Amino acid sequence: MTVESDIEAWRGVVWRREPEDERLPDKIRALQQAIMEEAVSEAEQILADAHAQAETIRAEAEAQANAEREARLQRARQTAESLRGQAAAAAQIEAQTLRLKRREQLLARVFDEARHQLAAAPQWPDYPEIARRLAREAIETLHADEVIVHTDPATGRILDTRALGELAQELGVRLSMGEPLSDGTGVIVETADGHRRYDNTLETRLARMQDSLRAPVYRILAGEAV
Repeated sequence: MTVESDIEAWRGVVWRREPEDERLPDKIRALQQAIMEEAVSEAEQILADAHAQAETIRAEAEAQANAEREARLQRARQTAESLRGQAAAAAQIEAQTLRLKRREQLLARVFDEARHQLAAAPQWPDYPEIARRLAREAIETLHADEVIVHTDPATGRILDTRALGELAQELGVRLSMGEPLSDGTGVIVETADGHRRYDNTLETRLARMQDSLRAPVYRILAGEAV
């Protein structure tokens, strides 16, 4: 039975007029009726309080559920935003890595091609002057009284005995021609005892300058002003 049915039963008790009640004195019947009415009133109040409490609990539960749902949605939005940010950052890093990789590949091809073309340098119109400058710079860098000069065959035809004699007189050192180079174009010099050596071939010069040339070469390739 529900509380409402109980109250209705009490109401029936209060207002039912049984034959034996008529035999009770009026004061007793009045007292009985007052007690019954008080019981009904208390039951109604209990029922009203229960309804109010149930409504309060329902409202609180609904508010809590809404708050938890909103919190979950907020966490989901934050997670999605974080994942989008991470994906965007990863894509940006990947794109930058790909650009750098392509840049390095392009620069490597450019320097490899330049290195291959250096073998044809002795055919340049101004190469005789370049060869003498290579030899002079190498000899001055070595700082030795007696120097052995090694050249590739084409450069050796330019830096012949006469050319070396002129350089020796100009620089105040003793110069002699050593074994020809098996690799590279230009000049390598060494001391007479072989303890010190200076490589001034065009290939080695390019390698020494490569780091400083990378940025301007790439700007040229990219069509920017150097």
